[in-house]
Amino acid sequence: MALSRTSTTGKYADFEALREQAVALRRSGLSRRQIRDELKIHNNDILNRLLQGEPPPEWTKRPNAKDDLRARARELRLQGWTYDRIEAELGCSRSSVSLWVRDLPKPEPRYTPEEHRALMQEGLARRRAAEDEERERIKSTAMHDIGALSDRELLLLGIALYWAEGTKSKPYARRERVIFVNSDCGVIQTFLAWLDLLEVDRAHVGFRVLIHESADVEAAHRYWAEVVDVEVSSFARPTLKRHNPKTVRKNTGEHYHGCLAVTVSKSARLYNRIEGWWQGIAAQAQERLG
Repeated sequence: MALSRTSTTGKYADFEALREQAVALRRSGLSRRQIRDELKIHNNDILNRLLQGEPPPEWTKRPNAKDDLRARARELRLQGWTYDRIEAELGCSRSSVSLWVRDLPKPEPRYTPEEHRALMQEGLARRRAAEDEERERIKSTAMHDIGALSDRELLLLGIALYWAEGTKSKPYARRERVIFVNSDCGVIQTFLAWLDLLEVDRAHVGFRVLIHESADVEAAHRYWAEVVDVEVSSFARPTLKRHNPKTVRKNTGEHYHGCLAVTVSKSARLYNRIEGWWQGIAAQAQERLG
């Protein structure tokens, strides 16, 4: 019920007169508590209505810990700083920065769109260069961790390589012949070193290139001939994979050389040894697994 001279009786009946006193005290710099004590008003609802629309004096306001940050943010914005720079400089959230400076004019762009793209490309190039450098450092350290391979280590490595990448017989189709195919020159050279360890006669080792017909077959022959240190003329006829025009090939360009198939003739006994070796490795691994 509203307070007025006609509707309220008692202590607060003359509301307007009381309000004039309260407002005068407020404007003289008194706090709510001081006004309450001065006018003997202990009803907060009445006091709120008496002081409605009258701001508190400055000395009663609690200091805001972010006032200095807000002032600094506005100063930086007027200097043309972006939200990102202000956020990074002051350690504030984006929402706070936006709240503090949104009434200020937007600064003119420091760079044209072309300059901005160039700067982004430059930054991206630096980051990729740093990533490449770190990648090479890790690989170099790992390479030196290997040290020298013993004959036994090479033996086990070759067995695992063959069982992963070599041709294997099936129960329904026994093909006891050693055929190894890969596109990585390091893998091919490791496999040949393994054959040498096993004293396989190089006269029994043949090579054939497997490659897309749209690729440079002659260049692939030259590449693989250098990798395995043989004459191009010693290669068997290449196996060409027909190109499907509906597919988009990614293995193209000067670094694409197809795969090299290494075939060992008269190798049934060697193949069966490989199977047995692998079974021994797998059995040992199963024991470790418990």
